[in-house]
Amino acid sequence: MPEPSSPTPSSPPVILCAGEALIDMVPRQISEGQAFLPLPGGSVFNTAIASARLGTRTFFWYGLSTDMFGDQLCDALAAAGVDTRLCEAVDRPSTLAFVTLSEGQARYLFLDENTAGRMLTPADLPEMPAEVGALFVGGISLVGEPVGSTMEALAAKVAADGMGRLIMLDPNIRPGFIRDEATYRARIGRLIRLAHVVKLSDEDLFWLTGAGDLATQARKVQALGPRLVLVTLGGRGARAFGEGLDVEVPAPAVTVADTVGAGDTFNAGFLSALAEQGALIPAGLAGMSADALRAALDFAVRAAAVSVTRAGANPPWRHELG
Repeated sequence: MPEPSSPTPSSPPVILCAGEALIDMVPRQISEGQAFLPLPGGSVFNTAIASARLGTRTFFWYGLSTDMFGDQLCDALAAAGVDTRLCEAVDRPSTLAFVTLSEGQARYLFLDENTAGRMLTPADLPEMPAEVGALFVGGISLVGEPVGSTMEALAAKVAADGMGRLIMLDPNIRPGFIRDEATYRARIGRLIRLAHVVKLSDEDLFWLTGAGDLATQARKVQALGPRLVLVTLGGRGARAFGEGLDVEVPAPAVTVADTVGAGDTFNAGFLSALAEQGALIPAGLAGMSADALRAALDFAVRAAAVSVTRAGANPPWRHELG
């Protein structure tokens, strides 16, 4: 990963979240049996919503459909205060993700062919606003084509533009959605090398690196170039690995409604905590202390803990975290 130039002081940090927006079709019991409730979602969309709710200025970029579900997505972004000026309305359908829950864990069936986001190409990349200080990418938008190549091209463009922007990656791996595993693994490897922060669930980590000791496997990912590797541990909290750093924080004890959007809220919480610390730049990560990392990790875990007490992806607002 190339060393970015030192950024200059500016207005409050702005995050650009680039990646999928979709409709989660969430199961609900009705008198006739089971029905599905359409709720706005998508891992990167959820991160954008959570980031804005937590008080960080946030842009979002993806293909948003002109259909009724696209309108629902746009309305949710606007209600949270997310800036969507980079998005263009696309005359293709929205992606649908049918969700089933097993012991509180979400499982998905994606309907994504020929959709507004899936068909984005590198020619559609927006001009990056100067005020953007960090890019967040991830989710199923890294899997299909041409959108996967488009998201990789965006990250590569940001890494090479000399503006010193921070890049965070969360692949949010869905093995059942991957059709060409070798191509996908190669893309994730390249993106890890571009990123300053990589977030993985423990399941994601072992899928990428194989079974083994968590710390050993996380250090393998860090050796590829990121300054920080964050590993979420579900109800056990999260652990972060940096240069000479190994920090773990527990999760608060809560009553879980479901886990939809928990990792996405964690991402937003960590980025927002960095922004509050004035560390939302690569250089800020290089000199981060264990205490500062622990504080950011704790904030992210607490935000995610609120999210899991609610049905669907419904991240907290900043005032709810104290």
